[in-house]
Amino acid sequence: MISIRTATEDDAEELLAIYAPYVKQTAITFEYDVPSKKDFKSRISHTLEKYPYLVAEEDGKIVGYAYVSPFKEREAYDWSVETSIYVDMIQKRKGIGRLLYDRLEEILKKQGILNVNACIGYPQIDDEYLTKDSVYFHEKLGYHMVGTFHQCGYKFGRWYDMVWMEKFIGEHSMQRNQPDVIPFSNISCEMLY
Repeated sequence: MISIRTATEDDAEELLAIYAPYVKQTAITFEYDVPSKKDFKSRISHTLEKYPYLVAEEDGKIVGYAYVSPFKEREAYDWSVETSIYVDMIQKRKGIGRLLYDRLEEILKKQGILNVNACIGYPQIDDEYLTKDSVYFHEKLGYHMVGTFHQCGYKFGRWYDMVWMEKFIGEHSMQRNQPDVIPFSNISCEMLY
């Protein structure tokens, strides 16, 4: 059975083991070098200051993770976030990604987030480093394509497009003062489970 929990800095090594093949063998991430364990710990703690960072576990082993980051740093964007998800390559197509995203959205709604956005590497033609699978996955979850940046990412000696997809998870009211987003660290356990 797969369980979802909040990540900790102690998970950095297992998360890096999942992330490293994506860096070294795919154009799913445009990062060239695998971050150090110290850098990854910092990424986790920085994210958790405001947003959820979740791991999926099966029999005590981490099989995937998902988190969000600011869509943009300016205050007017506070109600929008960018999602990221990585599932152990040998655990794909088992529903782990959907479980992580469903839980992530549940928490984000409690925080007051309204828009979730995904920035996805996109090949003009599928190749051994990148396919359109991530776009298909997001479409199944209700995301819609909103834009393409052409040939903006260069990895493995070839150019890749980058697409943005979005999904609304809350109501965009016309009230004068939009309620502030609640930091993840301020959401009580009762609100989460």
